[in-house]
Amino acid sequence: MRLRCAVLDDFQQVATEAADWAVVADDVEVVFFGRHIEDEDDLAAALAGFDVVVTLRERVPFPGSLIARLPRLKLIVASGMRNSVIDYGAAEAHGVTVCGTASSSTPPVELTWALLLGLARGIVEESDAMRSGGPWQSTVGADLHGRRLGLLGLGKIGSRVARVGLAFGMRVSAWSQNLTRERADEVGVELAGSKEELLADSDFVSVHLALGDRTRGLLGRAELALLKPTAYLINTSRAAIVVQDALLDALHAGRIAGAGVDVFDVEPLPADHPMRTAPRLLATPHLGYVSRANYATYYGQAVEDIRAFLDGTPVRRLPDAP
Repeated sequence: MRLRCAVLDDFQQVATEAADWAVVADDVEVVFFGRHIEDEDDLAAALAGFDVVVTLRERVPFPGSLIARLPRLKLIVASGMRNSVIDYGAAEAHGVTVCGTASSSTPPVELTWALLLGLARGIVEESDAMRSGGPWQSTVGADLHGRRLGLLGLGKIGSRVARVGLAFGMRVSAWSQNLTRERADEVGVELAGSKEELLADSDFVSVHLALGDRTRGLLGRAELALLKPTAYLINTSRAAIVVQDALLDALHAGRIAGAGVDVFDVEPLPADHPMRTAPRLLATPHLGYVSRANYATYYGQAVEDIRAFLDGTPVRRLPDAP
């Protein structure tokens, strides 16, 4: 009897072409879901008849309460090798194998700069004006050369963002709780003396930290108040690192020049969510990892994971919560 596999949140309807699903077609019936299912009761009902689930990033939580309601479930494949919304203990207790895939850091680096440049040069406003017969030149762009780029986090993504900033002629500094001078020197950036110093001195601040107990709510009202009124904040990392209400207040009050945000407390973002209409905000629907090459990796390796599981030799297992 063939197993059944659910591929969740195939919004662009490209999962079928991003990988060769024929590799598992003899053993698995694959069903693609083009809409997001938010409610756990609805999700449990939709997945009740499936043995395998492929989920993108951390978009769909798999808490123990959901896993317990899916007695047929045998395998979860999550894109990337880190996932904080899967209850690994519950998966193990219910005999569910969890596997991951590789994930490139290149797309989020590129999106970070798309947001930063879009904000700095008023790209959306000027493009909209061009298309609607609006004013010719209504904004004055913010310069990058000679300005300070402050990075919260200097890991795989942060360090690549730093190198682009240096290529633009920016002065780049970085801070995180564990960042050493040796690491900063290796990348060629300055080590900020503190988080507060970095925020106060920077013209552009970009967040590149993993979400955890120490980083949740790292930037609240007090921290955002340290930013210059001409500064821009970019967050392509995790929404919970920046206190959303504090950011909304800063944007509405004009206490910062603007923000570029790709991550939100609820995704997909509800139609009436205040982040959709906030002023001085350039927002994208969590596109950081969404690129053709990354999707080919995600879905291609998801097929490999399923094939290996069927053959009794699971690969890229995720036994522990990150």
